[in-house]
Amino acid sequence: MFHIRTLNNISASAKEILKEPLYEIGDDVQNPEALFVRASDLHHYPFNPELLCIGRAGIGYNTIPVEECIRQGIVVFNTPGGNANGVKELFLFAMSMASRDIFDGMKWVYTYDGSQGPIEERMEKIKKQFAGPEYAGKTLGVIGTGNVGSMVANVALNLEMTVFGYDPFLSVDAAWKVSRHVERMSSLDELLSVCDYITLHVPLKEDTRGLINRDRIAKMKDGVRLINYARGEVVDENAVIEALESGKIARYVADFPTERLVHAPNTILTPHLGGTTIEAESNCARMAAAEMDEYLRNGNIRNAVNMPNVFMERTGLARICLIHENKPGMLAKIMPVFSEEGINIENMTNKSQGEYAYSLFDVNSEVPADAEEELGKIDGMIRVRILK
Repeated sequence: MFHIRTLNNISASAKEILKEPLYEIGDDVQNPEALFVRASDLHHYPFNPELLCIGRAGIGYNTIPVEECIRQGIVVFNTPGGNANGVKELFLFAMSMASRDIFDGMKWVYTYDGSQGPIEERMEKIKKQFAGPEYAGKTLGVIGTGNVGSMVANVALNLEMTVFGYDPFLSVDAAWKVSRHVERMSSLDELLSVCDYITLHVPLKEDTRGLINRDRIAKMKDGVRLINYARGEVVDENAVIEALESGKIARYVADFPTERLVHAPNTILTPHLGGTTIEAESNCARMAAAEMDEYLRNGNIRNAVNMPNVFMERTGLARICLIHENKPGMLAKIMPVFSEEGINIENMTNKSQGEYAYSLFDVNSEVPADAEEELGKIDGMIRVRILK
């Protein structure tokens, strides 16, 4: 039995995959082999020695110390695309709010005291102050055209917009999802200079933190409308507030409120609602559950943020799963242990990502306990698992 501890409320759809008697799942599980999280901050969480993986039901993983995890042999999964449709639908709201002053118009309706006559008459005289541009015929710049960005770019074409995309990290799989009518820009500065609307859909990493800063805002059109459904830290908040106060940015729509932004002019803020739909929460929970299930039972890795994707069909009597440093000679150190223990390899695969690598070996004999111990002694070896 595998023990999974939940640190947040997780959709019941996860338990359709992580079923008894193979799995015990709950918020009071002790010494778990897996953690299931949504938004918990794990940077100071005491990881127990038995912990093998963390499943994040969502895309962002800045609340998880992924480098520390892999040094302890803990694989961290997320769920790219699981909430993409929910974010895409909220983007439609953002485009409307970034254009016309709908928010202040609604506040006027709900606070009107009737002192200047019936609301039906008064509204016809003041409604022009809430006017704004249509987005049909305008240009939209999509920064990050992965699972969410590709959907946003495609739907914007249906809004009769001209769409430019920029993504230096675009994968082949993601590229297939983007319409051929989306024009790819070779540089971020080029995109910023030609767009009436700009929308952000990049993950928060060291090279995207503060991506939108003073220098880049200066390259934008005057009166640009900026939408941020990526992460709050992707923009330099000080620079955005300055641009809102000067009118350089006409409207800022974001899903990440802060005390300062709440009081900044021309901002529309939602309380991190991007993936908050019934369907998105269920999709992400099922996806994370399936990733953990496949790793715990078979050692296969899909959608890990600190390990490469590695998948191999099970053959043989046992599977040896090794997380180790990615340095020359590791396989040369591993093979003699197999030979000395009389272990015959039936199938194998090995992939690396940065400083770390993952190797799977299917063998057609039982694995002696001392073989597991010897593999663990190899310099650079991080974790050894034997699956039967």
